[in-house]
Amino acid sequence: MTDQKTLTGGEILAKALKAHNVDTIFGVAGESYLAALDALYDLPDIKFVTNRQEGGAAFMAEAYGKLTGKAGICFVTRGPGATNAAIGLHTARQDSTPMILFIGQVARNQLGREAFQEIDYRQMFKPPIAKAVFRVERADDMAEVVAEAFRLSQSGRMGPVVVSLPEDVLTEPSERVEVDVKAVKLKTDISREMQDLKKLLNEAKKPVFIVGGSGWSDRSCVEFQSFAEQYKLPVACSFRRQDLFDHNSSSYIGELGTGPNPELVEMIRDEADLIVAINTRLSEITSQGYTLLNVPQPRRKLVHVYSNVDEHGRIYSADVGILSKPDNFVEHLKNLTNIETNDEWCGELHDIYQGWSVISKEKAEYSVDMDIIFKFLQKKLPENAIITTDAGNFSGWAQRYIKYGRPGRLLAPTSGAMGYGVPSAVAASINQPDRTVVGLAGDGGFMMTAQELSTAAQQGAKPIILLFNNGIYGTIRMHQARDYPHRQIATDLKNPDFVQLVQSYGLNAIRVDKTEDFEKAWGQALKSNKMTVIEIQNSPDQITTTKSMKDIEG
Repeated sequence: MTDQKTLTGGEILAKALKAHNVDTIFGVAGESYLAALDALYDLPDIKFVTNRQEGGAAFMAEAYGKLTGKAGICFVTRGPGATNAAIGLHTARQDSTPMILFIGQVARNQLGREAFQEIDYRQMFKPPIAKAVFRVERADDMAEVVAEAFRLSQSGRMGPVVVSLPEDVLTEPSERVEVDVKAVKLKTDISREMQDLKKLLNEAKKPVFIVGGSGWSDRSCVEFQSFAEQYKLPVACSFRRQDLFDHNSSSYIGELGTGPNPELVEMIRDEADLIVAINTRLSEITSQGYTLLNVPQPRRKLVHVYSNVDEHGRIYSADVGILSKPDNFVEHLKNLTNIETNDEWCGELHDIYQGWSVISKEKAEYSVDMDIIFKFLQKKLPENAIITTDAGNFSGWAQRYIKYGRPGRLLAPTSGAMGYGVPSAVAASINQPDRTVVGLAGDGGFMMTAQELSTAAQQGAKPIILLFNNGIYGTIRMHQARDYPHRQIATDLKNPDFVQLVQSYGLNAIRVDKTEDFEKAWGQALKSNKMTVIEIQNSPDQITTTKSMKDIEG
């Protein structure tokens, strides 16, 4: 330790993290930032979760940010560490998740020479991958750079920020040891725009609300639901944001994702005369390939609520643009009264969702039938369960059939990144050890981050992982069968014995070969006091909730 009048750059960094209420860091240790690790040694209130690969660490930090609303923190070393972590940055960007990636860097006198493992991160991660990339040039600048990284990550459209830490800056002494926390300043008065919204709502005969994005508090989710129910307003959730609205609500009408209810899409596209998009960018998937708002309703109006001015008018020109975070918008909704709405329209759309989400099948058609398994989960999942999903066709069952809504949560990558399911479930279990956490992964995505089973064992995390093993890259095989029928290539998988693999980490593993065995396996997993992987041997033919592979290939 340095004397009381000075601190090293690493010590100032640790002090700044504590000042910003950081309680968990995910990362892989590296020699380039040993001085920062040494400073963290004296702050036992900050847990450092040691990961086994930087991609898993970055996914965990992103999942933490998504779950808590705070910036997820990830530390990696230079070069290979930073490049491995890039997938988590991309996910945080596409999912608008607050996250800060700290990267150890070569010493200042080596910069620009392509020294060992040197990369210019300001070029590598510059926007749009990260919101901003900083390199701390002096220990004197450390606290200010960290404060700005937190401010940027959590303001406007939230997202990832990168901070590069030259090795010698972390050991350099500084007398500028005070740490400031920058307040996020936002426009809060949107009263005039809210009156414009009220006018459009009263004129509309068939309005639809679409909610999405990050930054919602549990309280705002509940208050928005109350508003929607009071005025019989139909509400859909954007891609993989289903936990924003209670699916048991009379106002819920479904989700707009990769496998949405075609009847819902048709009703919105053909009949809705007002779309109120709250905190969603109206991305490609949510807008169904940018077609949902275009045709054929020529009189349709659009109200777009978003906190970043750059997103307003980027894809669609709104009749009313409201620059606001969701919590502030919901607070202003309380002042809207005497809204005239169409009860029958909301009821019709809700009935469509109800029919879409019911699993009527009683007998299994496959040895392990996905419909029957999710019919069981639909009834048995605790209300406050945290569900995480990897990318893959198996997630279609979770999107269509599981009932979401706060306090339950859904953590899923809108970036479509494979490998997310396991680390996100482990991170959620570390953060919320008393809640049931269920991670869904296919055999392809599971193997991309299976090394984080070791992290779960080391940290005592105990999520339940449902591993859907069909021996193929399912989504790619489905598209291959559709576009190039009977010409399979590069999509078959040779898998290990997953039960033995999981057990080698000292964790529980159960293989399900028959549909009727799942209930027993689920009960065993719930009773276990450690992470349990339930390997589900599902048929590659049962590829979506509506079509088999045979149907697609013909």
